[in-house]
Amino acid sequence: MATPAIELLATYYPHAKFTFVGSYVSIEAIKHHPKCQKAIVDETKKAKNRFIATYKLAKELGEFNLAITFRNQLHSSLLLRFTKTVLCIARKSWHSAFLLSHAIPISTSQHLVQQYANLAMSNTDKWDKNIPNLKLYIKPKKFDKPMLGINAGATYGSAKRWYPERFAEVAKTFSDKFDIIIFGGPNEVEMACEIEQNLKSWHVDNYINLAGKTTINELCANIGGCSLFITNDSGPMHVAAAYQVPTVAIFGPTRYKETSQWMNKKSIIIRHEMECSPCMKRECPLKHHECMKGITASEVIEAINLNIF
Repeated sequence: MATPAIELLATYYPHAKFTFVGSYVSIEAIKHHPKCQKAIVDETKKAKNRFIATYKLAKELGEFNLAITFRNQLHSSLLLRFTKTVLCIARKSWHSAFLLSHAIPISTSQHLVQQYANLAMSNTDKWDKNIPNLKLYIKPKKFDKPMLGINAGATYGSAKRWYPERFAEVAKTFSDKFDIIIFGGPNEVEMACEIEQNLKSWHVDNYINLAGKTTINELCANIGGCSLFITNDSGPMHVAAAYQVPTVAIFGPTRYKETSQWMNKKSIIIRHEMECSPCMKRECPLKHHECMKGITASEVIEAINLNIF
């Protein structure tokens, strides 16, 4: 969701080179940007003393003309400060206001893409407020047949996850129109196998299970080549948006107005309005998970028939 902000910076500073610092997954996804000079995985969380590790990382990075963090987190502010970069921009907080040159108040009542874009462009008054699509520079894979991608995982927690057997039921319904790819990370292999077992029990065999078997580059390329993608609120959902893949996104406990797909012309959100949602909890605090349990496979199938085809 930060890629539109990066594109705005690339446009406004056409001669600049970028150094990206972030998690392994995010760095693998954005390191292919044509203006990327360095891409550094931040592993300071693993250190015995994160403050010292952050200081050492900053010294390795050196000084920049401009430094921006999209993370509202103390160690992110410290990292920018320790580089000795004069012009540092972050969302306003007690630590950014104390440590950095520009602590920008950003309204949280808007999509995260808008929040990141407003933050990135806060140093200029020449921005026309137009925000581009999500952008990845990984070439999408070309398949011989239309592909349906299924993504049952969501790293935030179990509360964000719809049920594998219902994903399987939707996949079975459209297996005459699409071949099927089951996606998932290393920690999502079990639920992907559950989808696979359901498909086998229905004698559906035109699928491939890629859960835990792809690099980030391969994951993005495969999602980018899909003709339809069914997913929870997750990182792969945003990957699909970057490639404008028609998508059905199933939302439960999260703030869909902040994290829904950005500017995907064929994106459908399926959610049920609940008194208890969005609770933003990793696990259902009321133990009933009704925000997800109430969404049926037939509801998703009907939404696809009405809005995609």
